[in-house]
Amino acid sequence: MLKTRVIPVLLLKDGAINKPVQFRRARTVANPMAIVRVFETRQVDELVLLDIGCAEFGEAVNADLVRSLADELSVPFAVGGGIRSLATMVDLIKNGAEKVVINTAAFENPEIIAEAAAVLGRQCIVVSIDAARRPDGGFEVFTHNGKQATGVDPAKWAKQASAMGAGEILLTSIDQDGTMEGFDLQLVQSVTAATSVPVIACGGAGSLDDFVHVVRQGRASAVAAGSIFHFRRTTPNMVKEALRNAGVPVRASYVRGT
Repeated sequence: MLKTRVIPVLLLKDGAINKPVQFRRARTVANPMAIVRVFETRQVDELVLLDIGCAEFGEAVNADLVRSLADELSVPFAVGGGIRSLATMVDLIKNGAEKVVINTAAFENPEIIAEAAAVLGRQCIVVSIDAARRPDGGFEVFTHNGKQATGVDPAKWAKQASAMGAGEILLTSIDQDGTMEGFDLQLVQSVTAATSVPVIACGGAGSLDDFVHVVRQGRASAVAAGSIFHFRRTTPNMVKEALRNAGVPVRASYVRGT
């Protein structure tokens, strides 16, 4: 059985780590290098770095920054933000990223998923899906950093993206993002049921039980979070311990990381 990963998500804007709530009202947290070093000492399973400033303005995440962060890290990390070409993906991998995260470009041109998977391997391709509830209770994919509605159901898009070559889906609930009120289990369940590739659940974690529920009930393969690690005295190892106590297989915790 695959072991559940615990993944901190770092959102970068204007050179600093920020944490929005529902993709708005960003709060500055810290310098990215300082945060990366903290998670490196704790030997987290993986890190995800998303440059939401680049995503907003259609500019690719800075490869020099990626290289600088990679020099500080031994843990795997994925990078996204404004990526719109295979050349950019190759450049980011060359500069130290293990995976690339694509969102708007993948939705607008699904063929880029297949092209990237053919060159880099599907294990390097993470398709990010940002979704919100519709008034009728269903769900809808949003692109352009959560600003543009598409009318497409996230489960349908996840199925298509995985068929095109996505190795993983990073699923974020816009409604729950940054609220620390729990994951949207219905959203996660709908996507995990639609695809066989790993789904990383993101958006809303506020307690250790939230992580257990999204794995046990939502069937997520990995859990990702930001606010709970930045603003509460909760660490990735505490999340792993809670999952382990609930009977969920996790990777060994780093002894010194508290």
